[in-house]
Amino acid sequence: MHSSPKNISINDFDYDLPNERIALFPLENRDQSKLLIFKDEQIKEDRFENILTHIPKETLLVFNNSKVINARIVFEKSTGSKIEIFCLEPAGDTYEYSSVMSEKGSSIWKCFIGGVSKWKTEYLEKFVFIIDKEIVFKAKIISNLSEGFVVKFEWNDESISFAEILDKTGDVPLPPYIKRSTELTDSRRYQTVYAQHNGSVAAPTAGLHFNEQIMAQLNQHQIHQAFVTLHVGAGTFKPVKSETMQAHEMHAEWIDVDLNTIQKIVDQKELIIAVGTTSLRTLESLYWLGVKSLLNPDLENLMLYQWDAYELQANEISKVEALTALMVWMNKKTINRIFTTTQLLITPGYSFKIVKAMVTNFHQPKSTLLLLVAAAIGSKWKTCYEYALQNDYRFLSYGDANLLFMAES
Repeated sequence: MHSSPKNISINDFDYDLPNERIALFPLENRDQSKLLIFKDEQIKEDRFENILTHIPKETLLVFNNSKVINARIVFEKSTGSKIEIFCLEPAGDTYEYSSVMSEKGSSIWKCFIGGVSKWKTEYLEKFVFIIDKEIVFKAKIISNLSEGFVVKFEWNDESISFAEILDKTGDVPLPPYIKRSTELTDSRRYQTVYAQHNGSVAAPTAGLHFNEQIMAQLNQHQIHQAFVTLHVGAGTFKPVKSETMQAHEMHAEWIDVDLNTIQKIVDQKELIIAVGTTSLRTLESLYWLGVKSLLNPDLENLMLYQWDAYELQANEISKVEALTALMVWMNKKTINRIFTTTQLLITPGYSFKIVKAMVTNFHQPKSTLLLLVAAAIGSKWKTCYEYALQNDYRFLSYGDANLLFMAES
């Protein structure tokens, strides 16, 4: 175990990933991915369609039901040059994604801009056809951020929502390492079958392997399910550029979980498996938010910072105690959902409080996601990744899957 997560060297989490191992396209059928199962220090192999046979009865599977939005908007100038605006997260007065997506007439977002030096006019504009109407859609930079810009979008029809605008003008935000143009199939395949709440700018990719058939089989396998929402930000691809984690700023992401789901997690006596690193971060964040509300019940706002899990004096506070405290705090505030940001960074040395296994894809070298995998299964991540590289596994977002069981502590 590392003396402090801040001293972890990212170079210890590097491996050689040849370009040809990065899956550029999804398989024809979601459930035909390979599945690497790591349990009791052993590696087994199967197809994803059989995943439920490897999960004990009465397990609670927790899914992230955030929906990927068409976050990439390309404006073409009369000269033919292109400016690409990548919507990251809302920047207006409201952060509630459902409210933002239903905004009419205008919406304000934090964005990355590709080709910003070509943006010479106050407004960029393009024409869009929605329900047989021609809409003028415009973008204007309001301010600069340390990373990116604040952009105001405007359109001349008060009956059209921002969700409809994005749907028509935006493009699927494939990850930067999928070096190809988007295709029609991406709008379906870069989305989980259970996606519900608009907000992610990258897919929670572990969920991409589940099809309607597997979801329908959960009950007959006596496997329970719960849904949380974490809106995946572009920061999920942010490389760690500092030598140690101390100088790396973990990206913050919005989570949204209702009281009934928290109660379900409290009541769950058997195994809890997170489908994806995002579901895992959400569940573990709930524990630490509960700890914060227990240590300081009068906190006005609950949010989680990068090092909280390592610096809060939890003193063996149990899952039930922490989550019960969180529900008490929510009841006091008369809210039935916790909607806040988490910056939780999970590194080797982290002690998992809720999740005991995870479904996940293969992640980039030197990434915070790989650190999370190493936190879950220790140095065996190298063994798993070497096995996958030697056995023709496909890597990253459209690649194959792992089912990783953490060692019993």
